[in-house]
Amino acid sequence: MAQNALGRLVNFTPAADGKWINLREAGGILYECYLSGAAGDTYTLQEAKDASGTGAQNLAVVTEYWTNTGDGSDAWTRRTQAAAATVVTAAAATQNAMAFEVSNTSLSDTYKFVKVTSTGAGTVNANTRDLMTQRAPASLPAMGV
Repeated sequence: MAQNALGRLVNFTPAADGKWINLREAGGILYECYLSGAAGDTYTLQEAKDASGTGAQNLAVVTEYWTNTGDGSDAWTRRTQAAAATVVTAAAATQNAMAFEVSNTSLSDTYKFVKVTSTGAGTVNANTRDLMTQRAPASLPAMGV
């Protein structure tokens, strides 16, 4: 019987807006953000040393992100920017959904936690990838500790 992706390749937190996520045991993280209604939003990436936010600071490493409507009707559109800690989606239906990745090697020395915060009402999902230790889903550690 094949092992599923959850616990082998990924772990995720579907309600991650403003939540610190531990990257100590992951190669990186994929953030998936969504705000319907062609409203546009600003998403800010930060890093910290621990789950309580010690030493929190903006992490200006986002140079590429992807957008689409979020309803499965269109392909992703690649967008680029100068390295920044924020991603700003336009008030257009084609940018309702947005995704970007951060490698754990992008964090400053002694920093292991990241979070993304929406300035609007956008949802933020966090998917850690390339898990260092593969486990059954019930044995995965909580992502915010």
